[in-house]
Amino acid sequence: MDRAVRAHAGGDRRRCGDPDAGALSSSGGALLIAGTTSDAGKSMVVAGLCRLLARRGVKVAPFKAQNMSNNSAVTVDGGEIGRAQAMQARAAGLAPHTRFNPVLLKPGSDRQSQLVVRGRVTGTVRAGDYIAHRDALSSVVAEELRSLRDEFDAVICEGAGSPAEINLRATDLANMGLARAHHLPVVIVGDIDRGGLLAHLFGTVAILEPKDQALIAGFLVNKFRGDPRLLAPGLDRLAELTGRPSYGVLPFHDGLWMDTEDSVSVLAGHVVGIPTAPRGDQWLRVGAIRLPRISNSTDIEALAAEPGVAVRWVDDPAGLAGLDLVVIPGSKASVADLDWLRARGLAAAVAEHASGGGAVLGICGGFQMLCRGIDDPVESGRGAVPGLGLLDADIVFAVDKTLALHTGAAATGGLSGYEIHHGLLARSAAADWAGIGLRDGAIHGTHWHGLLDNDDFRRDFLTAVAASTGRTGFVVADDVDVPARRDAQLDLMADLLAAHADVEALLALLRDGPPTRPTVVAGRIR
Repeated sequence: MDRAVRAHAGGDRRRCGDPDAGALSSSGGALLIAGTTSDAGKSMVVAGLCRLLARRGVKVAPFKAQNMSNNSAVTVDGGEIGRAQAMQARAAGLAPHTRFNPVLLKPGSDRQSQLVVRGRVTGTVRAGDYIAHRDALSSVVAEELRSLRDEFDAVICEGAGSPAEINLRATDLANMGLARAHHLPVVIVGDIDRGGLLAHLFGTVAILEPKDQALIAGFLVNKFRGDPRLLAPGLDRLAELTGRPSYGVLPFHDGLWMDTEDSVSVLAGHVVGIPTAPRGDQWLRVGAIRLPRISNSTDIEALAAEPGVAVRWVDDPAGLAGLDLVVIPGSKASVADLDWLRARGLAAAVAEHASGGGAVLGICGGFQMLCRGIDDPVESGRGAVPGLGLLDADIVFAVDKTLALHTGAAATGGLSGYEIHHGLLARSAAADWAGIGLRDGAIHGTHWHGLLDNDDFRRDFLTAVAASTGRTGFVVADDVDVPARRDAQLDLMADLLAAHADVEALLALLRDGPPTRPTVVAGRIR
């Protein structure tokens, strides 16, 4: 490893034989990447920095103190974390572990979330009483971050939402609360593609109290289209107003679409990914239902990576017209989302699609909805409710959550994936589907997330869908490698940072901590 790089990353140079070791702490450096909004690009910037540092030989780990997301993944220690942190761990060359995301909130409604601490469900919290949990959760966060800093040369932390949410400052564990507790330098990322970014960046700093402002090191512009020279005067003025630099302008790149963290980016009518021309003379048309409490929406990305497969999010019956395959994805509130399907007319539309020979795939909560009945005393407390009845099976919810990580062993037929669910199969008269679910003709259901990332399995499934729906001109590609595609995206993000950001300045923040507080130059900014 290059000593200069490791020193920049905050490693103890005494371990490298550097005689000038007294200037650095024996703990690894840490940096917080915050954002002006949700979906500003924090997750991908953290992943890109992890991959960039790992490629330089730096021992780096990701960290998100508290995440609120229904996109989650199972870890090697048998818990669950936000899927973005699993992706960031992959970028760093690490297996996903609960320490990378010690607190996870999984919303089941607008005011209530399942609380997952160190990978395990500890209860349910309401928005109004979350402050009662803050001290205990803060201790968990502090312990895990200290542990990571002791073990790794660098820890790249991701904020949650925006640090400007001052109404939540008293319970904040992931933004300025984390930065203040651990004296972390903060870089604010903003999505310029949405417009109004300069005001967002200025306002994010201006609304903070002075001690929080002092930790804001500077800014990173994300998703810029056009000539950066046109933006330069605005960034220069921003620096004058705030006393803080911009560390780079990252260009918009349409290759960065996999592993989305927020359901904010999962919008009805939107095409998933970038459809590419079919290998044969026909397309396969897929509609994924955008449930209100959708979970693990990333499951469908593998389908969108296939040539000739056009995947679109839908939320009304008209969106199902002309589709070959309808996907009902996972849900954090299966019974409530089943009610929504019926209220929107989608339940009847799915049944009509299936009766006409169309293929249907239900994943996790979507699988449960396809069954004849669901007995749920756990999530909804509703007890027995009728399902869609497309699979002759019944589901019963258990108090304890099933968490399983399948790693391609012989016991799972060589398939990889993971399970996160309360619902259990109580009865089935449907046919087995490859040992991972049930099927009835073109109707398929599984509790496995990540199943479609298995390339051969996905090709066989798409071939079967095309045959059952009469798409004889669709030819499945034999060279799409979805896991490699995910790695290529991480490399792409690292390359964009290397080419368009002042990486050495970011590494200096890891080494030196927050810069000296700027002088008062405008308004309330200090």
